[in-house]
Amino acid sequence: MIADIRTVMWKERKSLFRQQGSRVRILLTLLIPMIMVAIWFPWQMGTDWVEGYESLFSVLAPMMMVLLTVPDSFAGERERHTLSTLLASRLPDRAIFFGKLAVSIGLGFGMMIIVLLLSLVTVNIVHWDGHVMLYSYRVVLVDLAFSLILSVLIASAGVLISLRASTVQDAQQMLGAAVMVPPMVIGVVLLALHEQIAGVWGDLDIIYVVLIVMAVLVVACAGLLAAAMARFQRARLILS
Repeated sequence: MIADIRTVMWKERKSLFRQQGSRVRILLTLLIPMIMVAIWFPWQMGTDWVEGYESLFSVLAPMMMVLLTVPDSFAGERERHTLSTLLASRLPDRAIFFGKLAVSIGLGFGMMIIVLLLSLVTVNIVHWDGHVMLYSYRVVLVDLAFSLILSVLIASAGVLISLRASTVQDAQQMLGAAVMVPPMVIGVVLLALHEQIAGVWGDLDIIYVVLIVMAVLVVACAGLLAAAMARFQRARLILS
């Protein structure tokens, strides 16, 4: 099973980055978020970036990476007319599903590590005070855990959408709306009810708020992952 998943991952990476212009498109799309979270934010926030949880803003980069790559998982195969060939292979259903899912999750998580390292370099260069500044172990664990959970959440939603979409562009548009609209709505609600929320959450340590949010996202991950696995039916996809 593990060997089959690795085979699917190798094929997915190969098809993802060997398409004409795909590498350039991904790099250009990620350029602005990378500059923001790896240079601008740590430059402005200074030591707070490594001492507090401001570095959670780094999740913007892995979010964009997953948003760019996961729509290609099945919609891209359908566009290239290679989906039927993949499904006709002897690879197990779960190997195909988890192999495609793992590529986007791995790229997103890897992007988070790169951003955290680059932003640490930025803070040490711009705000040098005679000694090297490092993240606390708790900040690193929270940042990496939050990034992994968010990558799994978006990748699961992306695979679910990609299974239904006829083109990669359609999948990207639907996934973008699914990922961006809820935070915007939540932001409006929080802004409107900020006084009431401050009364309830004001006495809580920020770490508890982050852990509660992470717990909610884990539940959402489980639901989306189960829905995507249920949707992945080889017979139905062959006929699509």
